[in-house]
Amino acid sequence: MKLHTREWGTGDRVAVLVHGIMSDHRTWHRVAPALADKGYRVVAVDLRGHGASGRGDYGAEIWADDLVETLPHGPELAIGHSLGALALALAVERLGPSRAVYCDPAWETREDIALVARTYAEAKQIPRTVLERFNPRWEQADVDIEVATLAAWDPATTDALAEAYAVGRTPACAAVPSLVLTADPSDLVPPDLAEELTRRGFTARTVRGAGHTLFRDDFDGFMAALDGWV
Repeated sequence: MKLHTREWGTGDRVAVLVHGIMSDHRTWHRVAPALADKGYRVVAVDLRGHGASGRGDYGAEIWADDLVETLPHGPELAIGHSLGALALALAVERLGPSRAVYCDPAWETREDIALVARTYAEAKQIPRTVLERFNPRWEQADVDIEVATLAAWDPATTDALAEAYAVGRTPACAAVPSLVLTADPSDLVPPDLAEELTRRGFTARTVRGAGHTLFRDDFDGFMAALDGWV
């Protein structure tokens, strides 16, 4: 499926951005312009079932295939967050970026996945006040965007979570030079997994004090953690 995209900047240096579940390209509203200021043409997608992209069958490999069909081949930089990092890892060899950044990637099986999926499906009903209480470090613009992206998201995407996490999805090796950025602490990439990733050829860094949406909790810390990669 060809996905809906949004672009910032111009030029031959391309960066692609892939959001996490319940979100869409708008989650990158600070990151994308910052990369454009560094000379990139930035292309951000809405994954299938999110934002303005189409609906249909959902699954990890399907999301990855959509990335390959939609995004320019051989970008200089590819960044994926959470579910987007899962899809990016499955597409990375075909997409062929020079460098990949995986932000708190959702690669490993979770025992509570059924509860997580149900919570996600119910998330469309989260009041704005609750979003603000649970995300005290977000700017008001991020809260506004979260409300809007939840409204545009298909909760049926959660049906694919159990399948996606039926087996661990952590890559056996870094197919391209790869940076993993983790929350502090991270439920998805605990310290032992971060150590294993370094043995597999990844560079692992932590954005101190940041939650799962690193670039919303601490934008400056997130950008600093990208030093040498953007």
